[in-house]
Amino acid sequence: MATVHIHEAKTHFSKLIQRALAGEEIIIAKGNTPLIKLVPLPEARVSRTLGRRKGFVRSIASDFDAPLEEFDKFFR
Repeated sequence: MATVHIHEAKTHFSKLIQRALAGEEIIIAKGNTPLIKLVPLPEARVSRTLGRRKGFVRSIASDFDAPLEEFDKFFR
C-alpha cells in the first residue's frame, strides 16, 4: 500500500492509475489524513493468462542452479 499526497497525485495521476491497475493499493492523503483509496474496478483489471510467455526463455545454462562462488564464505 502506497500513500501519496494530493499534489503528487495530481502531478502523477496516470502513473498512479497504472500502479493501481497492476494491483497496488494507492491511498491519497491531505497532510497526514488519508482521504481516498485508489483501486481499479473489478472489470478493469487485466486478467492473467497462464502460458502467455511460453517459449520466451530459449535456453538455460547447464550450471543455472549451481552454487555461486561469492556465497561460499556463508556456507562454511
